[in-house]
Amino acid sequence: MTEITKIPNSLEEYWMPFTANRDFKANPRLITGAKGMYYTTHRGDKVLDASAGLFCVAAGHGRKEIAEAVHKALTELDYCPPFQYAHPMSFELSRRLAALTPGDLNHIFYGNSGSEAVDSALKIALAYHRAKGEGQRTRLVGRELAYHGVNFGGLTVAGLVNNKRVFGPGLPGALHLRHTRLPEHKFVQGQPETGAELADDLQRMVDLHGADTIAACIVEPIAGSVGSLVPPKGYLQRLREICTQHDIVLIFDEVICGFGRTGKQFAADSFGVVPDMITMAKALTNGVVPMGAVACSDSIHETITGAAPEQAIELFHGYTYSAHPLACAAALAALDVYAEDDLFARAAALAPSWQDAIHSLKGRANVIDIRDIGLMGAVELEPRDGAPGARGFDVYMKCFETGLLVRQTGDTIAMSPPLIISEAQIGELFDILGAAITATD
Repeated sequence: MTEITKIPNSLEEYWMPFTANRDFKANPRLITGAKGMYYTTHRGDKVLDASAGLFCVAAGHGRKEIAEAVHKALTELDYCPPFQYAHPMSFELSRRLAALTPGDLNHIFYGNSGSEAVDSALKIALAYHRAKGEGQRTRLVGRELAYHGVNFGGLTVAGLVNNKRVFGPGLPGALHLRHTRLPEHKFVQGQPETGAELADDLQRMVDLHGADTIAACIVEPIAGSVGSLVPPKGYLQRLREICTQHDIVLIFDEVICGFGRTGKQFAADSFGVVPDMITMAKALTNGVVPMGAVACSDSIHETITGAAPEQAIELFHGYTYSAHPLACAAALAALDVYAEDDLFARAAALAPSWQDAIHSLKGRANVIDIRDIGLMGAVELEPRDGAPGARGFDVYMKCFETGLLVRQTGDTIAMSPPLIISEAQIGELFDILGAAITATD
């Protein structure tokens, strides 16, 4: 007999993030366990995890190696103040990440989330230019349809209107590139051939505002929250050229697409472009302990530290829980699992099967676009008249009710499963999703 976990006495006190709270509390979807590729609900049902939680759990759920590492850290060093003190794991993790990131991104700054990583990167870019004597460079360039977390810096450079609507204009002077979702890109497998010229928007901003006013340009190599928006061939390379020409700091936000989702360590490696900074979080610890980080180039680090007097604090920024011992332990163990199980190569090997399976949904009723790269993908649905997002939510609910957890963003179903997924589970995933789409009017 299926064991049913009792629902808590009250659901009212918890204000849930990014959730229709009234709807949820009328029909709770409680998760009580997780192992491997599956969640367990309070009703005892198994649910296949098609989105690695929130794109966090790259090595699958319930990894004993990570749990043991965190427990060991908790019993040996539960907390270490990160201002003027440090612990050995913070240096070891930084060494490991520096070896994993491309180019000369050899200096790691820690926070507690992707949002904090983004805001840290933006502040580091501003500090870099000030250290060079160019403090007038304060403009930050983002992109339409981008998601860079929920703090004010990230909101300012992001391009999702619902996330910004009620919070005011954000930081002054921000600019936004056009998005790269072109009509001819519908149902393209992998990278589109056209659209690289959209990167020239950055040059237009230089021509209009002056390069000496622009501090940084931040983009997601693959826009994740809008649903796997893959860059056109040559687009990121062109951004790199413009940023190099005008000494604009190029930041890749890889909070979602880092750690193997494209079949390599980072999307920067997959696309052959080295930015000046990479933000990361989520799979950094396999989602076990909150952690975010920024990998910075040698030049940025040396410029900022070299501009400060001896024995002076070089960067007035940081968090109470920067490089927390438990987070460092989880991250080190996660990196071990990724390497020992060769999960990044596994993702690359599974990518063709993933691509075939997701594009098999072309032709289903109301499917208007499918996008994919590596083990990331999205199926976009035709919105209902006067009710944007309603069809997407209904498909999302049907998936959950029939044993599949996906990510819904408007009328788009976004997926990127744990990298341990099998060929058979890929088939199961898209069988359930296809049936849910067909059953939704």
